Amino acid sequence: MRGNKWVALVLVTGVMVFGSWVGICLAEKTKVGGQEAGFVDLFNGKDLKGWVNVNCSDATWKVREGMIVCSGKPTGVMRTDRMYENFVLELEWKHIKPKGNAGLFVWADAITSRGVPFSRSIEVQILDGRNTKSYTSHGDVFAIHGARFKPDRPHPFGAMRCLPSEWRCKPAGQWNHYRVVCQNGVIKLAVNGKVVSGGTKSTPRKGYICLESEGSEVHFRNIRIKELPSTGAKGADVASKDEGFVSLYNGRDLTGWRAEKGHEGHWRSRDWILDYDGKSEAKDKHLWTKEAYGDFVLIVDWRLNGKAVTRRRPVVLKDGTYALDKDGKRKTVEVMDAGDSGIYLRGSSKSQVNIWCWPIGSGEVYGYRNDGKQSTEVRKGVTPRVKADAPLGKWNRFVITMVGERLTVELNGKVVIKEARLPGVKKKGPIALQHHGDRVQFANVYIKRLEK
Repeated sequence: MRGNKWVALVLVTGVMVFGSWVGICLAEKTKVGGQEAGFVDLFNGKDLKGWVNVNCSDATWKVREGMIVCSGKPTGVMRTDRMYENFVLELEWKHIKPKGNAGLFVWADAITSRGVPFSRSIEVQILDGRNTKSYTSHGDVFAIHGARFKPDRPHPFGAMRCLPSEWRCKPAGQWNHYRVVCQNGVIKLAVNGKVVSGGTKSTPRKGYICLESEGSEVHFRNIRIKELPSTGAKGADVASKDEGFVSLYNGRDLTGWRAEKGHEGHWRSRDWILDYDGKSEAKDKHLWTKEAYGDFVLIVDWRLNGKAVTRRRPVVLKDGTYALDKDGKRKTVEVMDAGDSGIYLRGSSKSQVNIWCWPIGSGEVYGYRNDGKQSTEVRKGVTPRVKADAPLGKWNRFVITMVGERLTVELNGKVVIKEARLPGVKKKGPIALQHHGDRVQFANVYIKRLEK
C-alpha cells in the first residue's frame, strides 16, 4: 500500500508540475514578438480606413508618418465604423502645444448630442497642463452628455468623474501611452503603465470609439484593440447606431452651401456653430444647400440667441385656426420673443418648418396652415400637437422626416407633426436655413437620404 501511495504522490506531483509548466507556456504564448497577442490595428498607419468623420472638415483629420494628425479645428469627433462592447484598447498620443485639449470616447453614440459637438459616451481625458480640484491632465474618466457611470473614487464636487490616483502624463511634445480596459460596463485606464482611474455601471456599455478634436493639434499612433467576449449588452446599454446620417455642416466654412455674395460676415462658421446675425446683404438672404433632396430625414439643432423682448402673439388652436375674441378679432397673449427662423424643405418657402416663439410652439408649417384653399385636415395636420420648445437660449433639436407629400417633425424628442400632408409640394429641392431678420444659430446638421 505504501508503494502505491508513493506512486500516487509522484503522479499527482508530476501532474501539478506539468500543469504549471503548461500554464507558463500558455501565458508565454499570449505574447508574440514581445507584444500581447489578440490585438488588431484600429489604425493601419496609412489612411483612415475604418474611421468615420462625424462632424469635422476634411482638413481636421490627416495621416502623416504613421500618425493620425488632428488639427483641433473644428471641435468635433471621428469614430470607428463599428461598435465595440468589451475590449482592451491601447494608443499613444501627444499634444503639440502646452495646454492642448482632446479626448478618447468609448461606448459612444453614432452622432453628436443635441447642442454639443460631442457624442454621448464615457470620455477618457486627453489634456495637457491644466490641473485643478475638479479635473486634471493625467487621465480623468467621466460620463458626458447623458451617459452615466459610477467613478471608482467619489469626485470632490459630486461629478460622475474619476480623478486619477497618480499624475503620470508627460507634457506636450512627448508621447503618452493609454491602456483602456472596458468590460461589462467597467472601465479602467492605465497611464504610461499604471492603472490610475476608472469606473463601473456605465450606460451605455456598447458603442463606438471616438477621437476628439477640441481646439489644438494632437497626434495619435499605435492604436490597437483586442476584443473580449460579449456580456450581452442590449436595449439602453447599447449606444445609438449608425443610421446613415452625414453632416451638412463641417464646422469650418460653408462647403456644401450656396455662399451667395452678401452672406459673408453674416452666415458665419464659428467652430461647430453656424451663426447668423440676421443681416445678410444677399439678394436671396436664406442659406441654401447646393444639393437637392427628395425623401430624407434631416436633423438640425437650433437656438434663438437674440435678445428676448415682450410681444403679443396670436393664439393658434389645434385645428390650425386662430382663436377669436368676442369681437371676432384674433386673440393674442404676451410671450417672450427672441426672433423667428425656419427650415425650408424641397426649395419652397411654403413648406417651411417654423422656428419661433408663438404660443403654439415651433415645428408648424405656416405656409400650409394659413392657406385657406387647403382642407381642414391639411391645416390641422401641419399644426403642432404639443409645444416642445426648450427655454429661450437653449438648444433644440428637429428631426424632420419627408417622404412623398408626408411630413413628420420631432422636436426635442416629442412628435409635434405626424405624417402631415403637404399637397403640391415639390418632389425634390434644396433645403434652406431661413433668414427672417433675427439672430439664430444652427449646429449638428445631418441628413439621411431615403430615396431608393
